[in-house]
Amino acid sequence: MTEAAPRDAGVIGVDIGGTKIAAGLVGPSGAIEYQARVPMICNNGAASGLAAVISAIDSVTAKLHENGTAAAVRGIGICSPGPLDPNTGIVINPPNLPCWRNFPLAAEISRVYCLPVKLDNDANAAALAEAIWGAGRGYRNVFYATIGTGIGTGIIFDRHIYHGRTGAAGEGGHVTVDYRGPRCGCGKRGCIEALASGPAIAKRAQEKIKENPGADSAMLRLANGNIGCVTSEIVGQAYIIGDAVAKDVLRETIELLALWLGSMVDLLEPDVMIIGGGVASILRPLFEEIRERIPACSVNSRCHEIPLLPASYGIDSGIAGGAALV
Repeated sequence: MTEAAPRDAGVIGVDIGGTKIAAGLVGPSGAIEYQARVPMICNNGAASGLAAVISAIDSVTAKLHENGTAAAVRGIGICSPGPLDPNTGIVINPPNLPCWRNFPLAAEISRVYCLPVKLDNDANAAALAEAIWGAGRGYRNVFYATIGTGIGTGIIFDRHIYHGRTGAAGEGGHVTVDYRGPRCGCGKRGCIEALASGPAIAKRAQEKIKENPGADSAMLRLANGNIGCVTSEIVGQAYIIGDAVAKDVLRETIELLALWLGSMVDLLEPDVMIIGGGVASILRPLFEEIRERIPACSVNSRCHEIPLLPASYGIDSGIAGGAALV
């Protein structure tokens, strides 16, 4: 039996995406000390996908060996797209990772490195990292949302992820806010993801530009005249320089988010709500306005006491999240 690593040892966090894998050593305070990125081979069989994960971890352990600290790793935590089972460490059938179907990823990595391995989805893990080390530190109950290509959420009660009965809880991005709204990728209508994610913001902006073809639009200029190239990032840039249509698009977005967050308050009454992801940087100047709108969307008379904060971890939330699992 190998000797247990000291409690102040680091943890390797691994963030698996459809095109890349990021891995890093995370210290006891949540600081990412060094990291590596490798391509993800997601369409060439289970073995190739596993080899890519091992390559990313090996890149980190090689650095540890250089510094003489390899023996101080306590475990490995992995963020993977779902569906997955956090209890068994099995990746079930993620659309973006066709190489894995009912694949025992945690067990395979544990076999290779002889370390404890934990597996969960990225939003749950990022929520836990924020609760332990980030913007949610000091709060008991945390609601976390990451807004980007989709909307993912994590619910933390007393530094534990709420998984529900089978591990499928926390899919707050697929809560319907308009039952007659656009169809979401999940098949339901009017999910908040279908209305306030990055692609949804871009689509709404494109539609508004088409409705007024002769109007001067900073968004269209930033997209070099191509309506189809208008992205949520361009909407944010145009908003900063005062574009009226961009302001209208983001105003509708914060109204939708306030409605959704008001419902989350009524359901969970968390101590704090934290927003991360790529779209969060666009919305950050509007956080206070979102917070001011929530009381009109909640029956909780004290909802105004709940802080709405930007996430501490940015693009490295998956590495920190993986480490937090361990």
